[in-house]
Amino acid sequence: MAREDLTRLTGNAGGPHCDDDDCPNVYRSDYGSFVIQGSVSDAFTPPPGESLVEIPEQVLREAVRALGW
Repeated sequence: MAREDLTRLTGNAGGPHCDDDDCPNVYRSDYGSFVIQGSVSDAFTPPPGESLVEIPEQVLREAVRALGW
């Protein structure tokens, strides 16, 4: 899946020093799933095939507003 195949739900809520592609973001796929972009987290070791990312709360709030939830 390419970035162009996703709907970006969030803008630059990650901070004033973000470019369009390097801020924490939430995307929605055509299948209704979500793709999360954020800083790598080492809070614990996830199972094989999974990763942990950390994103600011305001990014999630922005995604919820974009979805109208």
